Amino acid sequence: MVVTREPGGTPTGDKIRQLLLDTKTSSLAPLAELTLMFASRAQHIAEVIQPALAAGRIVLCDRFTDSTEAYQGGGRKLGHEPVLALHRILCGNLWPEITILMDSDVAKSVDRARRRNKMQGGKNNCAKGDENRFEQESRAFFGRVRNAYLAIAARDPERVVVVDARGTPDETHRQIVQIVRRKLKLAKTA
Repeated sequence: MVVTREPGGTPTGDKIRQLLLDTKTSSLAPLAELTLMFASRAQHIAEVIQPALAAGRIVLCDRFTDSTEAYQGGGRKLGHEPVLALHRILCGNLWPEITILMDSDVAKSVDRARRRNKMQGGKNNCAKGDENRFEQESRAFFGRVRNAYLAIAARDPERVVVVDARGTPDETHRQIVQIVRRKLKLAKTA
């Protein structure tokens, strides 16, 4: 199994990730942000995802085009059309077999991300205790992001599974494991 993330996942992608998360780039134009996300993704597909799939490996990726559609399409109000057009051009017909959408209260999710950054202090390309530029966004921004994610799930219910993540981490984990086992037809282990 290959475990990876976006933006990032490659040396080039990690440099783009630094730029995207840096609070000093808060004036980055929404279309510039969108194209940087896809630049990272195109490199990620070529360097990590396609070789792993060609070798018959499972790829577990934290975020992909759905996140771009939610954050840039919904949050930045660019709409889904430019995101899906860039996906067709740069990603071809590559979509995950399954996407787990962990749905929870917007304010609690942002608070959790901020606490995580304070605890990790710099591991997410932020200065110790610093929020990344996305976490500094308003609740209205994150409301648009959540609505965009839910619209994607409604549009593609065979691929996107919504998990209620308002419970404990263990409860959420159990739900996800059950969904993945069912989708990948994996036997339950003792």
